[in-house]
Amino acid sequence: MSNYEFIMKLALERGFYFPSCEIYADAPAGFWEYGPRGVSLKNKFIELWRRELVRRDGMIEIDGSQIMSKSVFVASGHISNFTDPITKCTKCGSTFRADKYINEKVGLNVPERLNDEELDQIIKKNQVKCQNCNGEFGKVNRFNMMFRVGIGPAQEEAYLRPETCQTIFVDFARIFKTMRGRLPMGVAQIGKSFRNEISPRQSLLRLREFYQAEIEVFCNPNKLNNISKFDEVRDVVLNIFNGSAYDQVTATDAIYKGLVPNKLVAYYLSLLMEFYSKTGIDMSRTRFRQLPSEDRAFYASVAFDFEVETSIGWLELVACNYRSNYDLKGHSSTSKQNLEVVDPADLTKILPHIFELSMGIDRSLYAILEHCYFEDFEHENRLVLKLKPYLAPVSVGVLPLVNRDGLSQKADEIYTELKQDFDAFLDVSGSIGRRYRRLEEIGTPFAITVDRTTLENDTVTVRDRDSMEQIRVEISSLHSYLHNAIRLPNNLRS
Repeated sequence: MSNYEFIMKLALERGFYFPSCEIYADAPAGFWEYGPRGVSLKNKFIELWRRELVRRDGMIEIDGSQIMSKSVFVASGHISNFTDPITKCTKCGSTFRADKYINEKVGLNVPERLNDEELDQIIKKNQVKCQNCNGEFGKVNRFNMMFRVGIGPAQEEAYLRPETCQTIFVDFARIFKTMRGRLPMGVAQIGKSFRNEISPRQSLLRLREFYQAEIEVFCNPNKLNNISKFDEVRDVVLNIFNGSAYDQVTATDAIYKGLVPNKLVAYYLSLLMEFYSKTGIDMSRTRFRQLPSEDRAFYASVAFDFEVETSIGWLELVACNYRSNYDLKGHSSTSKQNLEVVDPADLTKILPHIFELSMGIDRSLYAILEHCYFEDFEHENRLVLKLKPYLAPVSVGVLPLVNRDGLSQKADEIYTELKQDFDAFLDVSGSIGRRYRRLEEIGTPFAITVDRTTLENDTVTVRDRDSMEQIRVEISSLHSYLHNAIRLPNNLRS
């Protein structure tokens, strides 16, 4: 069983995530739901993102609408450009995404922006057939991935947003004015996006309804190297992959060698590195893949994908795009509103450029689970999620050694006290060893055992998940002990 299959099994059995509407045979693919453990992990991941990126950099956070007018997506280019190439079997009618299907069946690295005629030629030349019936494919055409909705009795045309950033762009002028903005200004948003994927697969990795954490940095294009905070990250090491070779360089050297275009881009790539280093992901298995022009999104002039290596290959977690003034220019033209602002630093009037960090939350959570999954063959084949304590869905388990002699009542008292400040869990069924294993499988960093000595001197045993070492702690000191052991230490920050 692969690591992916282990994580999938763990997610289903321990309440991390599961398919939506799974009791119905007609449940559509690409929709997944978070269970209690998954919700807790997701919320803690988001809070870490807010602390280490949003609050650290003094960004502004908004919460925009999920349904937006057609005009927004005319201006953004999504109506005309947000498409995937599809091909349909002439025999059985099965539909596939053409470029991905060719990649899988022929092993060719087909650029995302290859035109339909070139895809037709590749299919014909390599005699690519339908995997279901071995039939021939018809001509490649385009499928727009946005979900269309009708508003009101007149069914006014609108769309579920395919990315959260468009609400930031259309709100920019008001945000800049009301928040007395200064460039560069980061605006962040957490929320759901919707894409009508052709063939969603692999649970959280390709969804039709998914969470994004997006940051849009509005900047003066004439001052991209005038970043006062750059010295904070100048020595952060970036692993940059250009498609054939790797460069492991500091942020400073990345600029000097021309691997990144300016200090602004290097600064935010470095912040991203520092953030993910706190999630439990093995940073030696990450990279910034520099995208060639044929693989970039239609709005991007410079693009890096932050990727992590998993058991099913390299997985994109964050799209880092320099969008220039594409978005504000489009919205200004379509809405007939002037979106230029005055840069208070020199009183020049400009249409800001935008650098984007578009993070997939669901994919990030999967990568964390896989990278923290550990099989301890030396100790009864323990299966352990070595999650960072501040991300663990359950912070501490409370376990009476036996369910008699007043121990369960004492455990209940301790649990009642702890659950007000910690994600605590009371487990009274099964052997103590089995209860330890259940906690380890969901990443719980500490287990408190209430034994007969507890009744004598008001101390408990605190067991560490990773080392399995146990120490006695006074009940009166449990709050401070757990707080210091679970919180994110300040010295982890640069």
